Amino acid sequence: MAGDALIVWGGWDGHDPEPFAEHYAGVLREEGLSVDVSPTLDVLRDGDALARRSLIVPMWTMGTIADEQLHPLLAAVQGGVGLAGFHGGAGDAFRDRPEFQWMVGGQWVAHPDDITDYDVRITDREHEITRGLGDFRMHSEQYYMHVDPSNAVLATTEFHPRSAPWVDGVVMPVAWTRRHGDGSVFYSSLGHTVADLAVPEVSELMRRGMRWAAR
Repeated sequence: MAGDALIVWGGWDGHDPEPFAEHYAGVLREEGLSVDVSPTLDVLRDGDALARRSLIVPMWTMGTIADEQLHPLLAAVQGGVGLAGFHGGAGDAFRDRPEFQWMVGGQWVAHPDDITDYDVRITDREHEITRGLGDFRMHSEQYYMHVDPSNAVLATTEFHPRSAPWVDGVVMPVAWTRRHGDGSVFYSSLGHTVADLAVPEVSELMRRGMRWAAR
């Protein structure tokens, strides 16, 4: 698989953006992509360069993004560049930018009980991202999200939080694919810290999702 990927990391340090960037840069290189890793959003200003990429992987929890950084990113994905992200690095980035949230297909709103035990259920077992993967157990943040109904859901989790009993039994998407213009988008809510990579399915879903999204 050949192509040119860009990983952009920063924002809140609690989500281990730099270690995750290093890990997934290595994963993408093993997949045959050349990878650039940037700790600044200014790399997004060059729309022509972005449009030549195969894949963009944002790892930027919270923070702010300027119009001259966001608009080239949106245009690149709408024009066919793939986007793949996970946890807060894409699902809780740039809270004041609904255009970014629309592209990703969801936005974090809570993680009841904070670090907790929960199950992830693979719901689409025929998709190339999930084929052959079984259900698995997590001990991490369980993301409660506002999600786009147009997402093609790959995996879900069920909530039973002590701190928010009013959402007991809610089934929430964990991983999905979607289109944004001509671009392919993958998202997984897993990966609070690099310790979550001890669960093999966490890294494997992201590896397959990045591969699927890359044009």
